[in-house]
Amino acid sequence: MHTELISASHPSALAHAVDVLNHGGMVVFPTDTVYGLAAMPFESSTVEQLYAAKGRSNEKAIAILLGAMAQLPIVTLNWGGMAEALAQRFWPGPLTLIVTKKPSLPESLSPNPTIGVRMPDHPVALALLRRAGPLAVTSANLSGQPSTTTAQETLAQLDGRVHLVLDGGKTPGGVPSTVVDCTGEAPVILRNGPVSLEALQQITERRKDKI
Repeated sequence: MHTELISASHPSALAHAVDVLNHGGMVVFPTDTVYGLAAMPFESSTVEQLYAAKGRSNEKAIAILLGAMAQLPIVTLNWGGMAEALAQRFWPGPLTLIVTKKPSLPESLSPNPTIGVRMPDHPVALALLRRAGPLAVTSANLSGQPSTTTAQETLAQLDGRVHLVLDGGKTPGGVPSTVVDCTGEAPVILRNGPVSLEALQQITERRKDKI
């Protein structure tokens, strides 16, 4: 596989990336945390190639990134309550929310009835997601290797394994997002990240006070 590298600021970069995705390809792009590796989330074949590119166990779920709150009904059921309160406060931003997965999504995205969703705070990511729609996205690195914060770091690990890399410069965050389970009565952090448990609890406590 030949890996193409283009600047994210090129006039045709986003249109080209959407074309690659629509034809079943994989695209790497910058987010507010690290570089992400994306494919369309609606077919098992496109999702499974993400696992192959990374050498990742398919027992680990892959999150979905969104470009707008209006895209949520495409990927999740029973949205609301705690998840909505946290999204209103921390999106766009480095917070992945675990919510109920829409049954029509392929099982390869997640072996569980839940799915992680996030809206990244990065202009390139948001522009691509608003054009392409929700995308299955995992960190753009080989499994077990460090997450990547530049296009060059990504190529060092994934050259020849992905179709397109959008070079948007160094990512501002460098730390993967906080992952929080929103399916219970209180937020439960599954992976520590930039958003602390204290910050999450402040929002959920305020929500309880309003009920």
